[in-house]
Parts: sequence; structure tokens; C-alpha cells
Amino acid sequence: MELDKNKIITIDGSRFSDLPGFYDEVSLVLMKNTDWKVGTLDGFDDILYGGFGVFESREKIEIRWKESQKSKEDLGLETTRIFYQNKIRQGKPFNIELMQEKLDSLLSGKGQTLFEILVEIIESHKNITLILE
Repeated sequence: MELDKNKIITIDGSRFSDLPGFYDEVSLVLMKNTDWKVGTLDGFDDILYGGFGVFESREKIEIRWKESQKSKEDLGLETTRIFYQNKIRQGKPFNIELMQEKLDSLLSGKGQTLFEILVEIIESHKNITLILE
């Protein structure tokens, strides 16, 4: 009887230091041989459902996030603050009130950083095991 081995996908935190760099990295490792690139948090969540890119829908996979501590710092409070401020400044199509609430929550110490949001997105997919290295 053959043991079910998870497909292992590695995100390398040493190869990026901001959110666009993260999107480039996950596009490279999750969307090989496709012309579609990740560019939003929703888009990142979408590709984790599988069925296009490097794994099938509901296929069990393991994501290893190397240099995750560096990513936690790179995608931490300051980067997240700027992320929300840019959305507020840009206005439509963004919900400015919601972005302001998220910014206020972040600055009061209650909100999530981009790193925490990305981890939560990954962990919301029951077929994916996340290992922070």
C-alpha cells in the first residue's frame, strides 16, 4: 500500500520584501506554465483552491514558507499601514470606510498585518498544510 504523499510547494521569503514581491513569488511557484499572475489578496485565495497551476482542486499539499520570520517583519505593521493608506487614498473601487476601520484596528494593536492575513488565507484551505520555517 502506497502512502499518500503531499505535494510540497516552497515560498521563499528571501526572494521578496513586499506584497508585490510576494505575489510574484507565489505566481512563480503556484502558477507555473500559466499566463495568470497573482495580484490581489482575493486572487491569492482563489489560486489556493487549485485546479489550475501546479495542483488540483482539493489535492492535499504542503506549503513551506522559508524565511517566514523575515516575511513577518517585511509584511508587518508598517507595510500594512501603507497598504491601507494607499487603498484609502485611491478611493473607489475600495470601500474607504472599511479600509479606515481596518487601519484604525491595526494601529490600535487589534488588527492583522499583511503577513497574518496571508497566513490566515492559507490556513483557511483545509487541504493545505502550512509550515513556517
